[in-house]
Amino acid sequence: MTKVLIAGGGAAGMAAAIFAAERGCAVHLFEKNEKLGKKLFITGKGRCNFTNACEMDQLFAGIVSNPKFLYSAFYGFTNFQAIDFFESLGVKTKVERGNRAFPASDHSSDIIRAMEQRMKELDVKIHLNSQVKELIMKEGKLGGCRLENDAVISGDCVIVATGGLSYQSTGSTGDGYRFAENAGHTVKKLRPALVPFVTKEEYVTRLQGLSLKNVTLTIKDGKKKRFEEFGELLFTHFGISGPLSLSSSSCVGKYLEEKPLSAFIDLKPALTKEQLDARLLREFEGARNRSFKNVIPALFPARLVPVMIELSGIPGERPIHEITREERERFLGLIKAFPFTLTGTRDYQEAIITQGGVSVKEVNPSTMESKITENLYFIGEVLDLDGVTGGFNLQIAWSTAHTAAEAIAGKEF
Repeated sequence: MTKVLIAGGGAAGMAAAIFAAERGCAVHLFEKNEKLGKKLFITGKGRCNFTNACEMDQLFAGIVSNPKFLYSAFYGFTNFQAIDFFESLGVKTKVERGNRAFPASDHSSDIIRAMEQRMKELDVKIHLNSQVKELIMKEGKLGGCRLENDAVISGDCVIVATGGLSYQSTGSTGDGYRFAENAGHTVKKLRPALVPFVTKEEYVTRLQGLSLKNVTLTIKDGKKKRFEEFGELLFTHFGISGPLSLSSSSCVGKYLEEKPLSAFIDLKPALTKEQLDARLLREFEGARNRSFKNVIPALFPARLVPVMIELSGIPGERPIHEITREERERFLGLIKAFPFTLTGTRDYQEAIITQGGVSVKEVNPSTMESKITENLYFIGEVLDLDGVTGGFNLQIAWSTAHTAAEAIAGKEF
């Protein structure tokens, strides 16, 4: 019987344990924490958005880094198979806006409990408070691992499922990157991803707490557009957060390391400039003798009004009939492109995932096995793979875990 050692009891590690045990392997799962799935517990604000029920082309479109590498994995274990898998474990599921799939209860603990129960049924040996310290190599092959207490555990293969660097309080401290480098692997540059932005302008921080829905965020690097998407965002005491900020951070983080980027919010994306101008003219015509500051609250949330007046350059006390066409057009431009500057991102403690990781060029996409060290496998976030928000990152975990387990079960050791 093939003896499989798994380092890491998060989403990918637990899934690999189940899939390998279902295929007849003897599985030992090592988790440094006192319980399994600590990061999974807090994902999706504790609701666990475990996959995305979209079509396959959209699934690949949701992957930011190295989507082609996931071709075998995603077709080998699809997002709909992930939904069926959890349903088979007794977790009732539901699909919400944006095809996000959740447990029907809105409790991530249901996902973790179901996986724990399945591992128990399959006699997976779970070792809590057991940190893998290093991998043991014998003549270019994996022979087992050494734990923090120096106990040596032999096995036919090791699956590294240690996650990244984000949410370090959950145990994600980059151990897998060290294992990979010691085994001769390249670790691609690491950075926080799905993370809020820090901005330059003082007026942005004055908007702290304001949430904008149904807006379009555009991020430019000089004249080159790096990101544009419709959705919602939140102003904070340091910059911006919310879904648009998080998704865009994965797309522009690498450019932001080199220099600040220009960002713009279209506050009225449903209207063309011409339609918005017609609306402005209607508002202005009906209030010709009222002051500018008393007319524009009909257009924006109250918190935004003082900043819009300030950036417009139009004195708030000026009567509407004194506003020139040029001033109105400038104000129109401000509404369609509210400007600010991104200077950086917050750190790993606020990042949902880590971008970068073990180079996928050195891992077999059909098996997840190292091309450098035989019987060593990498799955989940430790690899240089990541997606936008919406369940894509957990689908990477399930699919790569399934691929590795299938390959191991079919291999002669």
